[in-house]
Amino acid sequence: MTDLKISGSTSTPSIECTLHPTRVHMKGDSYPENAFELYQPVLQWMEAQLASAGELTMDLELVYLNTSSVRIMMDLFDTLEEAHKRGCRVAVHWYYDVRNERVAELAGEFREDLTLPFHIQPQG
Repeated sequence: MTDLKISGSTSTPSIECTLHPTRVHMKGDSYPENAFELYQPVLQWMEAQLASAGELTMDLELVYLNTSSVRIMMDLFDTLEEAHKRGCRVAVHWYYDVRNERVAELAGEFREDLTLPFHIQPQG
């Protein structure tokens, strides 16, 4: 396994998947033309890392997500939830700007369907 880095743009978040610490960090807006294409390497990296290390933390600083990005995020969270149920150590930390309550509400909607540790934290 190696680290995975995807540079951000105006319509895509910067994404860093690191082995030490075992973490996925996303920051920015997410409204790519093809969300599946953007996030598929991240999903594959997560699945491989969870199978080998059994732990993963996801740190999110997402500002806006379009519908296709929301669907992909659900897939990522489902992967973490399944790993959590198998006994892997996983957690999500979603940081949001206090001036953007809409993102906090979206994060809360994701959290409702999960049993894994999912923290929504204001910043700024």
